[in-house]
Amino acid sequence: MKRLIGTTLFTTGALVAALVLPGAPAQASEREPRIDLRVLVVSDGGPATDAIAAELDAAGTPYTEIDLTRADRPVIDAGYLADTSGDRNRAKFQAVVLPNDNPFPAGSAEMAALVNYERAYDIPQVDAYTYARPEVGLQYAVLGGYAGSLDGVAAQTTAAGLSGPFGYLEGAVPFEDNSPTVGESYAYLSTPVAGADFTPYVEAAIPGTTKRGSLVGEYRHDGRRELVVTFVYNQYQQQFRLLARGIVEWMTGGTHLGASRNYFAVHVDDVFAADDRWNSTLNCTPGDVDCTDPDAVPDPIRMTAADVDHAAAWQTSRNFTLDMAYNAAGTVDFRADNNGADPLADRFVAKRNDFRWINHTYTHAFLGCEQNTSTVPWQCATNPDGSIKWVSRQDVSDEIALNRVWGQTAGLPLENDELVTGEHSGLRVLPQQNTDNPNLGPALGDNNIGWLASDNSREPGQRQVGTATTVPRYPMNVFYNAGRAAEQVDEYNWIYTSRAQGGSGICEDNPATTTCLPAPL
Repeated sequence: MKRLIGTTLFTTGALVAALVLPGAPAQASEREPRIDLRVLVVSDGGPATDAIAAELDAAGTPYTEIDLTRADRPVIDAGYLADTSGDRNRAKFQAVVLPNDNPFPAGSAEMAALVNYERAYDIPQVDAYTYARPEVGLQYAVLGGYAGSLDGVAAQTTAAGLSGPFGYLEGAVPFEDNSPTVGESYAYLSTPVAGADFTPYVEAAIPGTTKRGSLVGEYRHDGRRELVVTFVYNQYQQQFRLLARGIVEWMTGGTHLGASRNYFAVHVDDVFAADDRWNSTLNCTPGDVDCTDPDAVPDPIRMTAADVDHAAAWQTSRNFTLDMAYNAAGTVDFRADNNGADPLADRFVAKRNDFRWINHTYTHAFLGCEQNTSTVPWQCATNPDGSIKWVSRQDVSDEIALNRVWGQTAGLPLENDELVTGEHSGLRVLPQQNTDNPNLGPALGDNNIGWLASDNSREPGQRQVGTATTVPRYPMNVFYNAGRAAEQVDEYNWIYTSRAQGGSGICEDNPATTTCLPAPL
């Protein structure tokens, strides 16, 4: 949704193709050279260069990748790196990313071409991962430094880092430690060589000493600038995610095509509705079609007014706001069954401005094909001619409009062009429904919907559906039918442990999609 997109980092606009930097020498004429807004990524197939490429991909920053493991790759020479544009010299890349400070054989003409290019056009170089050594401005780690695991260590950004490319960081940079038996964060910690023009940006304490060693720093030498990174990482690790933006900021000088977006939100779906509770004795959910035991009596879960107060207080203590995706029929039906009373809805409405709100349709109806639930799994119902029966445009539109009207009447602070359909229905869902409901797009247009939630585990990319652009949401594996931690754990164990361990064996029967736990939680 629009408000979740977050803030835009350094963007020059879609039509800007090049940057003219002062101080770069002109060779073909007296005019300043043109420097294209594109990054050269030279990869050896390792995780570090792949991580930086992934960051550029995510931001939409143009780059060219050369894979050193390919025999048919282009040769890096002066002509590959620069040419002329009109009466000006042109540098084709604004920055260079290498796997380390020099990934080529000794005496390499390609490395010489890169060195000359970087000097001529003041092009920065990122050493994606290298060990501490004098060639990068650092002492060898054996000379009072450290080489080994950094699992669980909290690195710090230096004053130079905070006033420079890593100024967006507000605290420590924690290195992951997800398992006591697996090393996750290998690094070199060292201090600059005496006399080296080296500025540490991110440091950590060297074990057994009072000194701090560099993890990320800038080395200036021979008319060149290198960002020296001395810890190994991949694109998913926390430490890289925290530092990735600063690495791109450093290499581009804060000017690049694309935008870096950082956002996090938690959507609480089905607000006002009730869910049937998991039965830990019967190992099923009373009310579901597969829970046929005669003792399976539904036990509804529904928030209380006290839960609203707790959620609001939790938000305040953490400076965080929850998004409530609501179904108005839940409170309408509850009032009908309770002489017009609904303390939950009353409390939510009273504290409506403490939360954000998203239209989640009136009844949480399935808005794709009409479902035939006589089979497990369900199938799309069909017409006599074999064609699929679709939920109608009017029915889809009513679900959207009725819920919106209820929210507006209650004074909820809504963004009226946002929508989350029940189970992301209406969109294609495999294997039963391999296309969108053809009535979904027109109904979205009828209600001026511009942003439609989708399931990132099914469709990680955005696409257009009628008037709306999809926004992939990341599902959290907290079951809808669990209201207590013990129920969550019990159901999780039932699904993800083998029959020998007391589970259902679902994980054994479906090894391609489900992994059995080594032991119950």
